[in-house]
Amino acid sequence: MSYDPAATEAKWQAAWEAAEVFRARRDPAKPKYYVLEMFPYPSGRIHMGHVRNYTMGDVVARQKAAAGYSVLHPMGWDAFGMPAENAAMERGGHPKDWTYGNIEVMREQMKPLGLSIDWSREFATCDPEYYGQQQAMFIDMLEAGLVYRKSAVVNWDPVDMTVLANEQVIDGKGWRSNAPVVRRELTQWFFRISDYSGELLEALDGLKDWPEKVRLMQANWIGRSRGLQFAFSLVDAPEGFDRLEVYTTRPDTLLGASFAGISPDHPLAKHLERDNPEIAEFVAECRRIGTSEEALEKAEKRGMDTGIRVRHPFDTSVELPVYIANFILMDYGTGAIFGCPAHDARDFEFATKYGLPIPPVFVAEGAEEAPLAEAYVPLKSEKVRYIRGFAGQEVQTGEEAVNAAIEFCESQGVGRGVTNYRLRDWGISRQRYWGCPIPVIHCETCGVVPEAKENLPVRLPDDVSFDIPGNPLDRHPTWRDCACPKCGGAGRRETDTMDTFVDSSWYYARFTAPHAATPTDAEDADYWMNVDQYIGGVEHAILHLLYSRFFARAMHKTGHLPAKAIEPFNALFTQGMVTHEIYMTRDAAGRPVYHLPEDVVEVSLDGQRKAYLKKSLENVTLGTPLDASIIPLAGEAVEVIPSAKMSKSKKNVVDPVSIIQSFGADTARWFVMSDSPPERDVEWTASGAEAAFKHMGRVWRLADEIGRADAAPNAEDAVLERATARAIAEVTAGIEGFAFNKAVAKLYEFTNTLNRSTAGAAAKKQAMLTMAQLMSPMVPHLAEEIWAMLGGQGLVAQAAWPKADPALLVDDTVTLPIQINGKRRAEITVPKDMAIAEVEKLVLAEETVVKVLAGSAPKKLIVVPGRIVNVVI
Repeated sequence: MSYDPAATEAKWQAAWEAAEVFRARRDPAKPKYYVLEMFPYPSGRIHMGHVRNYTMGDVVARQKAAAGYSVLHPMGWDAFGMPAENAAMERGGHPKDWTYGNIEVMREQMKPLGLSIDWSREFATCDPEYYGQQQAMFIDMLEAGLVYRKSAVVNWDPVDMTVLANEQVIDGKGWRSNAPVVRRELTQWFFRISDYSGELLEALDGLKDWPEKVRLMQANWIGRSRGLQFAFSLVDAPEGFDRLEVYTTRPDTLLGASFAGISPDHPLAKHLERDNPEIAEFVAECRRIGTSEEALEKAEKRGMDTGIRVRHPFDTSVELPVYIANFILMDYGTGAIFGCPAHDARDFEFATKYGLPIPPVFVAEGAEEAPLAEAYVPLKSEKVRYIRGFAGQEVQTGEEAVNAAIEFCESQGVGRGVTNYRLRDWGISRQRYWGCPIPVIHCETCGVVPEAKENLPVRLPDDVSFDIPGNPLDRHPTWRDCACPKCGGAGRRETDTMDTFVDSSWYYARFTAPHAATPTDAEDADYWMNVDQYIGGVEHAILHLLYSRFFARAMHKTGHLPAKAIEPFNALFTQGMVTHEIYMTRDAAGRPVYHLPEDVVEVSLDGQRKAYLKKSLENVTLGTPLDASIIPLAGEAVEVIPSAKMSKSKKNVVDPVSIIQSFGADTARWFVMSDSPPERDVEWTASGAEAAFKHMGRVWRLADEIGRADAAPNAEDAVLERATARAIAEVTAGIEGFAFNKAVAKLYEFTNTLNRSTAGAAAKKQAMLTMAQLMSPMVPHLAEEIWAMLGGQGLVAQAAWPKADPALLVDDTVTLPIQINGKRRAEITVPKDMAIAEVEKLVLAEETVVKVLAGSAPKKLIVVPGRIVNVVI
């Protein structure tokens, strides 16, 4: 019999749906398990990365359900954002239609994978029912002091005409438009995430089931630093500016200062640019760089001397020039620095450019003072010798010196030691249409007023157009102009919408009660939270996870989550990517031309691998044998480039839909689980997919043979029972330890064991039923078919997970390697308690030993019980 996935998979998916097998139910009598994969953006098509990500979660969810847990495994869509608006501008139509159309397509592509998802909980973040609850929480957070509005310098994308987060600025350009970003001052809405900097940092130590690299990335992003805050006195400064506050993490280098610098957005710079056209022009140029640290680091270090001086706090006769510098951020520290060019690379570049002194403060331990060709920046743990140190500073590490400098400066009345964080407040205002409206109204009488909750959701208007650049909400009078909910007078809605990171910062909580009339339901949140296993790409390691952690705390403060959920994700797993080789030819001008895998055929000629473009796609299809018979159907030779992340631009993508149609969902699921550890990249190959498909057929045929066998019970039954127990233990450990490839490897091994076994029919049938259960998280459709064929009761998806008898896991045999004259030549398996004399008899009867001895006796025969046998001839 041959296995037909096309017929089988649809049948079992219908059966699961009819039985509501995957509907999450709150059951106080059961332990719960909440598994969640990061939800997708509805781009229009699923890709192999989706297949791997959601199969991982599905394996965990199915195994936990079988193990007796009440499982929540939901799905939704991260649906707001610029791509929908861009599509509307490029193709016409409406972002709403584009988004929901894509959701429909992707849902229909995902369902054939047979995922154990509770689709009754599905929502999209662009559903008014979802973003209306988000608006309600915004109002609660506003009242709790977690939200505020202020003027700030932001990254402005002049093409997309919206604010960008620093992380959305790549090489000084917008991540989507690729347009040069400028700095612009706007009034923005902010979440007070910086108030939680210390808590968010310290709580990372408790996230033991998160990858260490993710915790480190978050810690670095939050960026705690201990430093000195002090003030220079200003000379020749405008009225009202007599002090310049500075924060430094290296106060030990204060005696090497050669200039002071301020951000182009510093109040002093803003004051000076009003009356000085040259400064105004320079500041405007600085604002075209962008505000990200990366952009400022890469930019040429430039400055303008203001003519103002500062007095050195330890020698007031020393005056330092004050520059406006393009590499200083206003939103870190005080927006002002002192420059110590001898020991800071940026300061060195700046001082060299403008001919400023570069006095060294310290040298390497044992070195002599000498002119510097570059800044000397030692590690914090490296000892150095101070030549311009404070009292008591001689040879110290940087860390020791900083603490000593703070203590000394405080004793002299020069500043105070403070702890700062790199983490800034979260600006959420975006000047675009397709996002969650910020639920406030601007009233000339009452000021900024939150919308009344009974008027929520504040829905986006449908009658908008994108033929004019900018935010359509700004020019929609019937939506924009409204009554003030406080006084009833004329008001104007906030036309900014929320950053889409807000939408994804609480969706995990909404899944616990997706249809509740409030953001969460207390009983459901208390039962289902926290997410026990969260799965997603490491590219979300910083912002998404950091914002979600903040939002959980804010939701607790406003009464929407229990205290236990302030860290919402108990365990995190970041999976690797799915990669594929790249197929390339070149056009007449020598430029690369990329080709889809389905347009290429590979052959083996004289032991060498060759690739060609297909001439006839009708005759050469996926699964065609790779041999020389393909050549007549082939076209131009193709260059094969080593495997890389699947990319539309490189066309090295494999369409999951075509894979499912050709091989079935189980083959795709098995392959992405089997080839490599899940945290590493997996390379998709046609040969690998074919091998997985063949294995599915092999297991099916084995089950069919076992179902028709009638062998009587015999001594091999016990051996098979012991092998089954080991398979249960190792597959379970593989799944629970996120070593899916090891679980799959054990199932391969168990298949071979079962195929070779001469046990009786009943024992083999029971082992095969167990095999179906162990395979069911990975290949649920094939498992159901085998389960039904062999008479398993009900659905295997609802069967209890098998448990291994501990007694059967105690191995009562031992394998002894046999060395002949020091070289391993054979091995025997014997009972652990076998007498040495009996072991010797078996060794002398072993085929390899008999051949080597050729009828003579060994000089020595040494048996080390439980370890090894040595034969000396």
